[in-house]
Amino acid sequence: MFVLFEEDGSFKAGTVMADNDSSLQVENTHGKRVKIKRANVLLEFREPAPADLLTRAETAAAEQDTDFLWEVCGDDEFGFAELAADYFGHAPGAVEAATMLFALHAAPMWFHRKGKGRYRKAPEDILRAAKAGMEKKRQQTEAIEKMRAELVAGRLPAEFADMVPQLLYRPDRNRIEVKALEAACVDTGLSAAKLLLKCGALSSTHDFHFNRFLFEFFPAGVAFPPFDAPVFPADLPCAEVSAFSIDDAHTTEIDDAFSVTPKPEGGWKIGIHIAAPALGFARGSTLDGIARKRLSTVYMPGNKITMLPDEVVNAFTLAAGSAKPAISLYLDVRADLTVVGHESRIELVPVDANLRHHDIEPLFNETTLAEGGPDFAWKKELVLLWELATVLEAGRGKPSAHASQVDYNFAVDWVRMTADGPGFVTIGKRLRGSPMDKLVAELMILANSTWGRLLAEAGVPGLYRVQGGGKVKMSTVAAPHEGLGVDCYAWSSSPLRRYVDLVNQWQIAAVLSGATPPFAPKSVDLMAAMRDFELTYAEYNEFQRRMERYWCVRWLRQHELRTAEAIVLRDNLVRLVDVPLIFKVPSLPPQLPGSKVGLAITGSDLIDVEVDARYLATLAEPDAEALEETEF
Repeated sequence: MFVLFEEDGSFKAGTVMADNDSSLQVENTHGKRVKIKRANVLLEFREPAPADLLTRAETAAAEQDTDFLWEVCGDDEFGFAELAADYFGHAPGAVEAATMLFALHAAPMWFHRKGKGRYRKAPEDILRAAKAGMEKKRQQTEAIEKMRAELVAGRLPAEFADMVPQLLYRPDRNRIEVKALEAACVDTGLSAAKLLLKCGALSSTHDFHFNRFLFEFFPAGVAFPPFDAPVFPADLPCAEVSAFSIDDAHTTEIDDAFSVTPKPEGGWKIGIHIAAPALGFARGSTLDGIARKRLSTVYMPGNKITMLPDEVVNAFTLAAGSAKPAISLYLDVRADLTVVGHESRIELVPVDANLRHHDIEPLFNETTLAEGGPDFAWKKELVLLWELATVLEAGRGKPSAHASQVDYNFAVDWVRMTADGPGFVTIGKRLRGSPMDKLVAELMILANSTWGRLLAEAGVPGLYRVQGGGKVKMSTVAAPHEGLGVDCYAWSSSPLRRYVDLVNQWQIAAVLSGATPPFAPKSVDLMAAMRDFELTYAEYNEFQRRMERYWCVRWLRQHELRTAEAIVLRDNLVRLVDVPLIFKVPSLPPQLPGSKVGLAITGSDLIDVEVDARYLATLAEPDAEALEETEF
């Protein structure tokens, strides 16, 4: 005796070895003996052999017309043997009964199972919907395969044209385009970004990183919405000064300038002049909404996304040859560089020069200050301001910058092509704490702390940078900044670039003019602006660091370097000597932090922004300066 039975969701057949009424001992077609419940037996038969029955029934079941079976089975519940008898016109043999069982079981969309071997036809509307879904799935499968094949061949499917950012940065795995991309990635062994770059969806690896940032923070693009033009105050007095600014070559948002005016009785009136966009548009205006949404200018090598539209920046930037609205802090300085008083004013400030670091620094540096150096325009003013800055720094008891630390300047020539796409990068070094750095830093610290105190004394809230116990945070209440050695510090010197400074400038201007400040004490809007700025500013800075890292790797590839020198930071983490690129070298043996090592550059990746390197030799033991540089 043979039996057809169900086990673990599939049909099996075997020879009965023992019948124990409620259970059977059966030897299956693979020679294995199993114990089954009699309730699981669907069919008993004497011929053909079990293996032959399964083979013949499965073959015949695959040839059945499922739609025809559905038409003829009736609306009531039925057993497979009953339908087999009606279908074949006689009591079915074992193969015929098994054929019908297999055909019904393989078509759950047409036949709903009601028990072991029992079924009921699906209602017509449900079957129709199921068929439509099956057809849709079939078409999707064909579309996925077509797109997958195109991607593997290095072509971008037409369906991808308008959704590359979504595919790269926020893929929806329910979409067939994402399924096709994932399948193609498996076939090619490439990541989604590398495969789409190969297919021409991205013009360069730079676009991959830049567009990811835009996708997250500027999903509607970087263009500005329509806005009302700023309006200059009509009655501002014009300062009788000759002001000049100090910035790098690429700065267009010139927020600050300085002036030095000798006093007849001796000493000087020194002016710190800050561009005043807060005088051109008010809180709640369209321009305020724009600045509030962006919160800061975004900086990156070779590009930037400004907080305010170019037309507004141009209207207020302290460009040479113009007189622009400004809030000025005047210092009454004696001949011995003692500051004996100060005064703040709202006024027009004529700007005579925009000095640039690359032009002035070769003439104005520690060496020229010590040796006299050549004469040049603005030398006397710069020397005086540097001497004042030195006094101010000593008064704070804190250096404005560590002289051993290095700043890196990135310049990208977008016209020049390289093997990695447009953009030839130049990376220059500047020692932090140069006379020019100290001059600007000390005067900005003085302005920000003085105006922060002005707000606090007037009982007007502002946005402060506070440091205590080594932690820096923002606050709406004046408190000491231990790192700078000042009793309060309110960012106020970059209102064209940072929303915090713009907010503080509105408050300062209100105090100076006797108007009602836009933000009242305990303002919910002020707290929200502070919180949003902190989060957004941190993200912008992280993006700038990522892009600087990207351009460091581009610099390596651009110069086709096979070897490089690096400083050990800790363990197997190193930083290149020539550019600020930090990465791990797995083969690096134990080294003292600050040691200089030679590396073989064995590979790099502009999508993952990584460098592969191998240790070659230890070139030098650490010195005191190198040890300072490893502190990060």
